[in-house]
Amino acid sequence: MAKTETIMNVPVIKKMGNTFGDIGGVLDGVSKVMQLLLTTLRATAFVGMFGGWALQSYLEQVKPVVDRLAKQCKELGRDLAFSAQAYERGDAEGKTRFY
Repeated sequence: MAKTETIMNVPVIKKMGNTFGDIGGVLDGVSKVMQLLLTTLRATAFVGMFGGWALQSYLEQVKPVVDRLAKQCKELGRDLAFSAQAYERGDAEGKTRFY
């Protein structure tokens, strides 16, 4: 039986992890802006602006998706960073995290 060797370009993986972390941070910012818009639109919906109500309904459907993507990107960024660190230490469990 042939032995399987894991090879990793650690700097590239760490950079990918940082990129995903940054994307998660940007999506968190987008989510906060969307929440501010939703709050504003809820306040104006009582005045009778139908367009505001329609936009509010749309944003309420999109915001959970943005929140989930932000969470997943940050998690993937952490996983990549931990995997690269484990590889540098020679940790077999860390190297097989994505199998």
